[in-house]
Amino acid sequence: MSQTILIIGAGKSATVLIQYLQQKAVENDWFILLADGDEAVAKYKWNNAPNGTALGIDIENELDRQNLVQKADIVVSMMPAQLHFLVAKDCLTFRKPLFTASYVDDNMRSIAEEIESKQLLFLCEMGLDPGIDHMSAMAIIDKIHEKGGKITSFKSHCGGLVAPESDDNPWHYKISWNPKNIILAGKAGAIYLEDGATVTKNYTRIFDQTPMVNLSGIGHLAYYPNRNSLSYIDTYHLHGVQDFVRTTLRYPAFCTGWNAIVQLHLTDEKVINLAPNTTVQNWFETHIQQNGLEQILIKFTQDPVIKNQLEFIGLYDSTIIPTQFNTNASILQWLLEIKWKLKTTDKDLVVMLHEIEYSIGTRQFKLDSSMVLTGEDAINTAMATTVGLPLAMGVCAYLKGEIQMTGLHIPIDARIYQPILKSLAEEGIVFEETLTSF
Repeated sequence: MSQTILIIGAGKSATVLIQYLQQKAVENDWFILLADGDEAVAKYKWNNAPNGTALGIDIENELDRQNLVQKADIVVSMMPAQLHFLVAKDCLTFRKPLFTASYVDDNMRSIAEEIESKQLLFLCEMGLDPGIDHMSAMAIIDKIHEKGGKITSFKSHCGGLVAPESDDNPWHYKISWNPKNIILAGKAGAIYLEDGATVTKNYTRIFDQTPMVNLSGIGHLAYYPNRNSLSYIDTYHLHGVQDFVRTTLRYPAFCTGWNAIVQLHLTDEKVINLAPNTTVQNWFETHIQQNGLEQILIKFTQDPVIKNQLEFIGLYDSTIIPTQFNTNASILQWLLEIKWKLKTTDKDLVVMLHEIEYSIGTRQFKLDSSMVLTGEDAINTAMATTVGLPLAMGVCAYLKGEIQMTGLHIPIDARIYQPILKSLAEEGIVFEETLTSF
């Protein structure tokens, strides 16, 4: 009997997942239901493929949502993270496995016991970061531990960038994934381990004077720390390390410019009352005056690069702000979705780098393991590929009986990461390693 895969969400990151599962559905006689809040988007992404259909859904309509979940043998959620729990509860009710690319949150943890008691598999963090980062890191960590090695330093970097051939703006950045996450990046601050000491950085310091790494063929990239890295020390079985940090990579000019954005409070989410027909320039200048930010703006615009960046995103334009945007963050996101949009033929770039220092006996080693992938165009992006493929491959492995675990999991177990990394390598997503001893 044919198995049915329900995919909820057909946005930017779902493209390659959909294409891969369409191919596998034909090979394995599976059926796919692709649902999105925008039926036209779902139908466009489905593109009249065999073995399935596309439809629109109001995800908050409980009856419609549950009717879809009941039809599925496995559910894949590609929705914004805050909406996963709606589907997760339905999956529990109707005893359906759930796969997502998003972080495990407190809501998901709260039902972990029930997931296990019903002998279901909820597999989360199956995308790029989180996802491929976990799998590739654990493959290295487990191998070092098997050799009797002791890991002393772990730094994991990942970023979605614009490819050099498509880099034509002063920010050296274009949007290849959820734009809201870009706007709000770093807001929660960061906690990590450096030289054995816990370092806490608040939002205003995240993008200021960012450190750098140098990758062959790419050059220097800046990085900023992600949220709470310390929680992953236990996840990765790395107690006793002196350094532990997970970061996001950007071209250096991005961090310099974004630091100015943060210091100028342009990512604030407090509701503001704009008069009708307010222009971007009116809003920006009024915001600067009302918040006493004139001297900060002068300081930043003395740097010609930052001045050019602020002008490029339209802060001095006479464009009228649509009435639905009523916070600084939403206005900024609206501007950047226009200014940082990938052109049809633009290519993006995904870069991941693990820097791991360890010892075996008296010998000290440093392993650099890196993956670089270039997208094909604005639709078939490297971001969509690296987010969608591991998740799709996990679905296939589950339906074929290659993954037989139950409970709430992320891909740090060899029973998950080994088959997925093997499948990724077959698709050209591979890590190059450089080992040095000192």
